[in-house]
Amino acid sequence: MPPILYFFALCNLVIGSGAFVLGGILQPVSTSLGISVAAAGQAMTAYALATAILAPVLIILTSKWPRKRTIQLALALFTSGCVVCALAPGLGTLLLGRMLMGAGAMFTATVSALAVSMVPPALRGRALSITFLGMSVSYAVGIPIGAWLGFEYGWRVPVWLSAGTSLAALISVHWLVPGNMASAGTGFSGFRAAAAQPAVLRIWLRTLLYFVAIFSVFAYIGPVLQALNPMSSGELSLTLGVFGLAGVAGTLSGGWANDRFGALRCLRIQLSVLMLMMAVLPLTRGHTLLTLLALVIWGVAGFGMMAPQQSRLASLSHTQAPLLLSLNGSMLYIGTALGSVISGALLSSVGFSNLAWVGLPFGLLALITLAFDRNLVPAPARVAA
Repeated sequence: MPPILYFFALCNLVIGSGAFVLGGILQPVSTSLGISVAAAGQAMTAYALATAILAPVLIILTSKWPRKRTIQLALALFTSGCVVCALAPGLGTLLLGRMLMGAGAMFTATVSALAVSMVPPALRGRALSITFLGMSVSYAVGIPIGAWLGFEYGWRVPVWLSAGTSLAALISVHWLVPGNMASAGTGFSGFRAAAAQPAVLRIWLRTLLYFVAIFSVFAYIGPVLQALNPMSSGELSLTLGVFGLAGVAGTLSGGWANDRFGALRCLRIQLSVLMLMMAVLPLTRGHTLLTLLALVIWGVAGFGMMAPQQSRLASLSHTQAPLLLSLNGSMLYIGTALGSVISGALLSSVGFSNLAWVGLPFGLLALITLAFDRNLVPAPARVAA
């Protein structure tokens, strides 16, 4: 695999940690800013909506730029957003900072398109799994460490840490990313052509639905885990870390399985398992080990879906891969925003411990979309490890 993919994975670790660490420390944020937990949760919504709306626009506007320059812009926006959040005196400024961070998340779609262009088709799943590895590692390392720091020293400390690591990544791009990586020439005409394909629309819809399901829980993951089994800040960080390790395993195994068995077969199994865990999670209340087991299986299945989804999407139009993947990211973050809004609206009647049931119907609808998909392209050839 091209070595640069591992640098992209490291950058995604920084972005994933900074983007989602607030989900585990909403209570300290709400106390510090004098707002409710539900209102603090809208910081997740602001990030998600900014990523959904601004990232595709920025990708189009920078379509003729060399990829190195686009990557630098993305990391500069993300770093600036982290600094604004760390200095925020109130909710309004916090939301503004989160929007800047969301715009910077264009990085992920940009490097995903680069990853699939750098390897033969039979290795796309593994290339994407390496690139996305940083996101899953963020759940194993970045988010748990950030949650512990947030509870022990104040929520601004992990945000400043995100700003520092993002700045370091931005500086590193100067030496590590080749300057001759050309643009893919994505434009509005590519959007119109892609949107006309039913298979593309189904992928986008599926991404939207299963992220509504997932983030009906994970927008409030700290309070959810506390409601299921009260725990100290250290125990909460450890639980999030175990979930993140499961996500790492899922990311790697998902890329391997995609290249060996094909995307559709993987997605049917992974999404079915994910929905089963969503149904089971509220029933584990008062049983810490069962909660942990459900989260581990959830992490393997949920993170494992990313490579098959992205690989199938990129295979439908190689020349428009940056825009296709960015718009898929938009669906991801719109789903993230909707999940947090829907679960936030139902908190008073459902309670934190039952939020997984709020998202379950959306996940089942995502599973139904797979019934309309067929292997329109040959399954990837099997490649020796």
